[in-house]
Amino acid sequence: MDWAYDDFKKAVLELTGVDLSGYKEKQMKRRIDSWISRSGYDGYKAYYQALVEDKEQLARFLSYITINVSEFFRNPGQWAVLEKEILPDLLKKHSHIKIWSAACSTGEEPYSVAMLLAKFLPLQRIRILATDIDQEVLNRAREGIYDARSLQSVPHELIARYFKPINGLFAIDPMIKACVHFERHDLLKDPFPDNCHLILCRNVMIYFTEEAKVKVYKKLYDALHPDGVLFVGSTEQIIIPQRYGFQPLKPFFYKKM
Repeated sequence: MDWAYDDFKKAVLELTGVDLSGYKEKQMKRRIDSWISRSGYDGYKAYYQALVEDKEQLARFLSYITINVSEFFRNPGQWAVLEKEILPDLLKKHSHIKIWSAACSTGEEPYSVAMLLAKFLPLQRIRILATDIDQEVLNRAREGIYDARSLQSVPHELIARYFKPINGLFAIDPMIKACVHFERHDLLKDPFPDNCHLILCRNVMIYFTEEAKVKVYKKLYDALHPDGVLFVGSTEQIIIPQRYGFQPLKPFFYKKM
């Protein structure tokens, strides 16, 4: 007899520490069912056994369920606000700013921040924490090699300055790579860093349940410096941000009250 989806969720939690209950069930179950079928397994129990026995299968599964889609300067208008208004204001108040790029996927987001900050600060003074739940994408982020599609929103002068073409791909400058420290982190269960002046948490909350969102927003509030700023994704504007302690600053940017 095959398992129910709840049985599979519990088993995955024990095996990997990833709690699928924090994700919208209908959406996540559909993704997982499709993935199991395409992988050639007959039901949850058989596929779970494959995850236990095959580390590569497990890595592919974790990468798939954590929905890694990223590009440099995704939604360019929002990055223009960050460059022209948010960063100058923070740097006016603080000689050093602590930045956390949460759910950073393959690294395009924190590297984008580093390139912007390089317009204001020497590279040696830029330190960005970048985290994700998926170790495989973190390894790719550390490599810093991207296809042309990832660079479609990068200004030409930044491509010329910070990327080296290699066999149809683009390697990011080692000086930019050195500005970013990557760590594994689960937004739903791990402790958050503290006193961050800027937190980017974009295009991940849409996959969480309402209960999980409330928990994460409260932890993001606690993670911010008293005048810190939260930068969210283009489909993730916070409804009634005041209930979490935020006040709207600009569209997609929220200041700690």
